[in-house]
Amino acid sequence: MYKGKTILAIIPARGGSKRLPNKNMLDLNGKPLIAWTIEAAKNSNNLDKVIVTSDSDDILQISKDFGAETIKRPSEFASDEASSFVVIKHALENLEDFDYVILLQPTSPLRNEIHIDEAIELLANKNADSVISICETDHSPLWCNTLPANESMKSFLKEEVLDKRSQELEKYYRLNGAIYISKCKNLLEEKSFHLKENTFAYIMNKKDSIDIDDEFDFKLAEVILSIK
Repeated sequence: MYKGKTILAIIPARGGSKRLPNKNMLDLNGKPLIAWTIEAAKNSNNLDKVIVTSDSDDILQISKDFGAETIKRPSEFASDEASSFVVIKHALENLEDFDYVILLQPTSPLRNEIHIDEAIELLANKNADSVISICETDHSPLWCNTLPANESMKSFLKEEVLDKRSQELEKYYRLNGAIYISKCKNLLEEKSFHLKENTFAYIMNKKDSIDIDDEFDFKLAEVILSIK
């Protein structure tokens, strides 16, 4: 609980993964990938309950072993097409009422309890309905464009960015997938953490924003964790 408000943490973890099979259970520096997020949530000072929702009995057992409560997710909510919202909605419908819900994806193992608590503090300080974590982009989108069929670079860059150094370009940010917080009521009404009003950004550094999607991301997380 934080300032009289109850907060539920939901960690969604499907059993299937095409790019990196069984990634949520893979050993990352001595413990399963999902355990890093469970421990971060359990170590937070402000969360009332930590729930893992999964279609996989193996993931659910690992989650229990690391101290999380669990919900068995129906198979229709475990496909590639199933949105985060329907997974969150299913969990909320099977639990007691909470004021806020925080979505913590297990593919962000370097996001820790400090980030979680800082995001919750930002939520309270801004009197926000929603907070979403972001980080600075690696490269400016002003240096990006589509290519025509003949791969011509004509008009690839706008005149105002030609020959400019990266330090001279405006900063851009991207979603990093690590933290999403919303009032439960607003989330259920708008069916998204990206609320139309009163949503604020929690800025994380790029190192802690690693989002494991494939083997390269996994190896990078291993290296960073081994030298922390």
